[in-house]
Amino acid sequence: MKLASIILDIPTQALDAPYTYAVPDDAGGDQPIEVGCAVVVPFGHRQAVGFVIGIEERIAEEWPDGLDPSKIKPIARAVSRPYFDEEGAACAQWLSERYLAPLSSCVRLFTPPGGVPRMVRANAGYWRLEEPAVGEVDDRWVVPGPAFDGFEPRKNAVKQASIVAALRAGELRVAELVAEFGAVSVALKTLEGKGVVRIERRRRMRGFAVPPARRPPEPADGAESAQPAGPSFIPSRKPPLTEGQAEALAAIDAARARETGEVVLVDGVTGSGKTEVYLQAIEAALAAGHTACVLVPEISLTPQTVARFRGRFGDTVAVMHSRMSAGERFDQWDFIRSGAARVVVGARSALFTPLRDVGLIVIDEEHEGSYKQDSAPRYHARDVAVWMARRSGAAVVLGSATPSIEALYACSQDPAWHHVVLPERANGRPLPAIQVVDMAKEFGGGSRSMFSHALVCALAEELGVGHKAVLLLNQRGFASFLLCRECGFVPECPSCSTSLTFHERGNFLICHHCGYREVAPSVCPECGSPYLKKFGAGTQRVEAELRVLLDGMFGTDSGVPIVRMDADTTSGKGAHQRLLEEFAAADAAVLLGTQMIAKGLDFEDVTLVGVVNADTILKLPDYRAAERTFDLIEQVAGRAGRAELPGRVLVQTYEADAAPIRAAARYDRALFLRDELPKRRLMGYPPYVRMANVLVWGKDEPSVRLAACSLHDGLASAVRDFGGDGWSVLPATPCVLAKLRGTYRWHIVVKCPVEDDLSRALLPFFRKRKPERDVNVAVDIDPDDLL
Repeated sequence: MKLASIILDIPTQALDAPYTYAVPDDAGGDQPIEVGCAVVVPFGHRQAVGFVIGIEERIAEEWPDGLDPSKIKPIARAVSRPYFDEEGAACAQWLSERYLAPLSSCVRLFTPPGGVPRMVRANAGYWRLEEPAVGEVDDRWVVPGPAFDGFEPRKNAVKQASIVAALRAGELRVAELVAEFGAVSVALKTLEGKGVVRIERRRRMRGFAVPPARRPPEPADGAESAQPAGPSFIPSRKPPLTEGQAEALAAIDAARARETGEVVLVDGVTGSGKTEVYLQAIEAALAAGHTACVLVPEISLTPQTVARFRGRFGDTVAVMHSRMSAGERFDQWDFIRSGAARVVVGARSALFTPLRDVGLIVIDEEHEGSYKQDSAPRYHARDVAVWMARRSGAAVVLGSATPSIEALYACSQDPAWHHVVLPERANGRPLPAIQVVDMAKEFGGGSRSMFSHALVCALAEELGVGHKAVLLLNQRGFASFLLCRECGFVPECPSCSTSLTFHERGNFLICHHCGYREVAPSVCPECGSPYLKKFGAGTQRVEAELRVLLDGMFGTDSGVPIVRMDADTTSGKGAHQRLLEEFAAADAAVLLGTQMIAKGLDFEDVTLVGVVNADTILKLPDYRAAERTFDLIEQVAGRAGRAELPGRVLVQTYEADAAPIRAAARYDRALFLRDELPKRRLMGYPPYVRMANVLVWGKDEPSVRLAACSLHDGLASAVRDFGGDGWSVLPATPCVLAKLRGTYRWHIVVKCPVEDDLSRALLPFFRKRKPERDVNVAVDIDPDDLL
């Protein structure tokens, strides 16, 4: 008998193992049952969708005593082609165990966005199969038939004559003929019957302009192809490599050739040419018959980034990120599955696309927090990539100007991790000088402006000669909050324990956690005082004051544009690219934005970078605050002076003596680490320990508190039985953001020595634990923060 292991598509920790079903003898129908495909199976008194993760043949002698094979339920039918293979199934199971996540959530990572059928409850408790929300788009094309050239329509066949005349200019879609001539179905049927035209169905790729004459290539597995290759593609020019780049490329090629899953950390200053190293390493991998996956932080996935990879590898590049529509992402996923894609560029989810024979995985800006998933499974893309590479023999390349402390530590401890340094820019230009401006000393003991005298003068000088400037502010909105100067009242979100942010355009207050908004009051709702003061500086407020400043410098008719990029202005599709194009096209302009402008931007005429307030992240109650401050200053500084024009950087701060700011101003990582690492070791934080953050939340605060305290006791007992010295369970406490979207939040932190298996200790406890009705619990293994 042939048996299949099925993971049910029901997101609950209670279903913590695959279920066994029989593969029916007549399973070779329209869609055979294979590993990776979705199937419909009986489950209790209903049917459910599941994913096949294994198939095996068993004979009667192999059955355990007492198990009746006749009682094993058969699979009803397959409802999709395979989404993944055995390696994908193994990775899903590893993710579930490593990150204590439901099996179905892990398998879902490997399925096409919006392209999976699911069971939905209908009326009277009846369950029905709902088809995928997105799928392939087949267009009907009208092409000349064998009798086209000699055909002369009758004089009164006006519509036929119009269609034939239109086709003489080239092939057309039926939809285009309908738009031009109205209903054409009868005329087309007549012409098709006479052999004048043929009607063909062709796959259309959403979001990509494909010339009608270009047909998709046949994929290796016989599946329908998604995107054609260029007919006469000429790759972009390869610049000569510097000595450092050549050494990095040699280290990557050697690691890939050894096929043991090694990691190469490319530690290169901004502008050192890390991307060119990636491109040439990918080219070598492709020449060896492999494919490559390139991960880029979502905020760095700009049109500039994608263009560099497409310029080198043409139409063999697939792109996956969240700013694409569900249909566009499905098409790109299917393009990868077809085998026509050789390089995948995308955010962290691109790691799970069906790319075959991967020889190289590149993770750019590896220090970025966006590589950590914030919902189940709470994986870190770096750790998953290393696991995948060790299974397949691929090489992993981590690149950053500011590598994470964990990556640097791994290079010092693990012989399979290699550290290569690019200390100079590829064009030989020096790194821009960084000047720290102590805002506490401005204007004699406390600045009255958000722009220091030094920054004002620098803006006047650089913009005055037609150069560009970049200003970074790690906030959005007009001000952080409103405060009544009479009674101290601050408007707060009713669902989250945070103040509301004031937006000048529209005069409203909004919570950037849950989206709640209200009209900004003209007087204090508590005491009626009209004296409401705006505290903090959001991007809207900086933009407004900068506009006044520039108009004063150059006159209101100067037209120096201010391009603002934050989560508000880039929310629309294509907005990111449009704003960058607007900035690039201007003679002199200011790009004002949040962290999304700190990396990945390459403009030759940017000569000034200003950090309006470097203290925003530094003051967060998080153990990574100092590291993130250091990283952000160095990253944004690298936007200046990238070509022939010299650059300079001004960092405004009220903490001028803070080690991260002093170290960043001198590009001195050693200084930063000498200050930071002893604190991490003393307090017991990564890289010296591993952590799990157990989150507990619910609508009723007493219930959450009681559940958190009870959970702490259970965890302490489990850890005591499993671990030894160096293991600890901290007391249950409210989260820093204690209330979010109407739910109360507590957490428990578990720590263990870095060499121990934290997941193996916690997995049995949480698998046996019965869930509570009104309180939710989630485990974040290796959390990126504790907020």
